[in-house]
Amino acid sequence: MRKYYIILCFLLCGNICFSQDLYVGVSKKNITPSPLLPVSGGVGVPKPVEEKSGDLYVRAMVIEKGQNKFAIVGIDNLGWPALLGDQARDIIRSIPGENVLIGATHTHSAPDAYGFPDENGNVSADTEYLKQCVLKIAEAVEEAFANRERANLKIGVGEARGQIAYNYYAPQLYDPRCGVIQAISPDNHVIGTLVNYAIHPEVIGPDRGVLSPDLCGPLYDRIEEKAGGIAIFMNGAQGGMVTADNRRPDGEEENDWKECRRIGELLADEALRIVNEVPAQESPDVKILTKRITFPVETPLMKQLMDFSDFGEKKDGKYFVNTQMNYIHLGDAAILTIPGEALPNIGYYLKRKMGVENAFLFGLTNDAFGYILTKVDFNSFKRYEYITRTSLGEMTGEILIGESLKLFEEMDGKSLKPEVGRQK
Repeated sequence: MRKYYIILCFLLCGNICFSQDLYVGVSKKNITPSPLLPVSGGVGVPKPVEEKSGDLYVRAMVIEKGQNKFAIVGIDNLGWPALLGDQARDIIRSIPGENVLIGATHTHSAPDAYGFPDENGNVSADTEYLKQCVLKIAEAVEEAFANRERANLKIGVGEARGQIAYNYYAPQLYDPRCGVIQAISPDNHVIGTLVNYAIHPEVIGPDRGVLSPDLCGPLYDRIEEKAGGIAIFMNGAQGGMVTADNRRPDGEEENDWKECRRIGELLADEALRIVNEVPAQESPDVKILTKRITFPVETPLMKQLMDFSDFGEKKDGKYFVNTQMNYIHLGDAAILTIPGEALPNIGYYLKRKMGVENAFLFGLTNDAFGYILTKVDFNSFKRYEYITRTSLGEMTGEILIGESLKLFEEMDGKSLKPEVGRQK
């Protein structure tokens, strides 16, 4: 009898140990339209294209430990609305829908995903193409889940050096830090590498007749060539206006694929340098929180878009949008999703309040509401006229910060209150 008891204990222990292993899987699916479709750089009529530079992809990384599992999905597009994201979540079976984080790279050279009507009420988005993208997202997540294998993680955050990004409105007001999460198998091969950096991938832009992942394409290729595995890019707090630094000494700009390669490959090299300098974390812990939040819509442009589309909801003459935020602890790192383009000062504040050395912000994730700025920035400088017009309203930043602090408090079990002071 004692013999069977010992065997039973051994089996139970084996199961417990097995359940504490971390598993990671990755996948990518090509979503380049054929024939090519017009590309969108934001509100307005998409522009026709004649050629492509690079291919568009949806890329997924699934992370699982015990009962906790989530997926990170990056899609080469200007923005991916929750309506389309939820359609993919409804198909996915391997990961709970609220744990599927879908973010757009924000390339300005991809087909329209918003489907906003123009001044005549016409919609230019290709619904059949978007349906195929939804299916590809689901397929990528399911395939990544099926491909998962035991893994350790290397997680690092450091300053990316060189001419990569700057703030078009005020050159030095941007976050140069690059966050990297790299999954490595026990036999030391790279499974996947995620790069988190705040930048507008708009070197080529929507006006040159080219469909392209912009600088993200060369970034993927460089990482996969040098490190192996599959690369994923998730944007950050790039609002107001953190863009690719394609400036030339004569005051002009480089706007071609060669410049995309220069910036993308430089960012890839810096990301690999940062992650190569940190040790691997063996089977790090995973904790996930999800929260539904509501933003009021106050700006005339956004109200007009809501009047002619299925975007948001109206009640008693007031306009609202609902969305999802995720907060994840992954080893010694924390990840917060932002449903739009937060200004970099908001990004600095949120990263600081996370209270971890390795803080990640996934911008334009789970939704794409435009610019997120605080009430003191709203409709202030003349420079901010555009980002004010394309934001939801005056209190969007305050709501985002307040809801984020609640998530931090719930995760950490301690009270966090807003503070005023110089950002470091």
